[in-house]
Amino acid sequence: MRTSFDFAPLWRSTIGFDHLADLVDSTLRQATEDNYPPYNIERSGEDHYRISLAVAGFGANDITVTAEQNALTIEGKKPETAAREYLYQGIAARPFRRVFNLADYVQVKQASFQDGLLIIDLVREVPEAMKPRRIPIAGGAPAASQIEQKKAA
Repeated sequence: MRTSFDFAPLWRSTIGFDHLADLVDSTLRQATEDNYPPYNIERSGEDHYRISLAVAGFGANDITVTAEQNALTIEGKKPETAAREYLYQGIAARPFRRVFNLADYVQVKQASFQDGLLIIDLVREVPEAMKPRRIPIAGGAPAASQIEQKKAA
């Protein structure tokens, strides 16, 4: 059952989050899609994150990781091999494509493959100019006395 949300109250109190509704809408649409391969998202520090995908049956050369602005795409495809006769095939090795939306200033630091897991480390690096800073508030009397002192000198 699909439920629609009214974001009007949110838009009255936010500035610059125009793409937020698009992200929420795309997430709701993806909820009905295939969940293969399974993955974990961990927070390992204040600005450090890790995505782990269970990619049993795939090798490091079968997987492509692409980082674009605000998106991380992971694709896997097994090369064609000779047909095998399986009595039971429980290990899924079908092609997949998984896209993660990244917040602003989140960068992919490294990707590694170990124990059947693809591990991608992410770091949020906010530029110094974008970090919050305290703005001093000038008062009427002290500012005027500073100006007078400069003129007298």
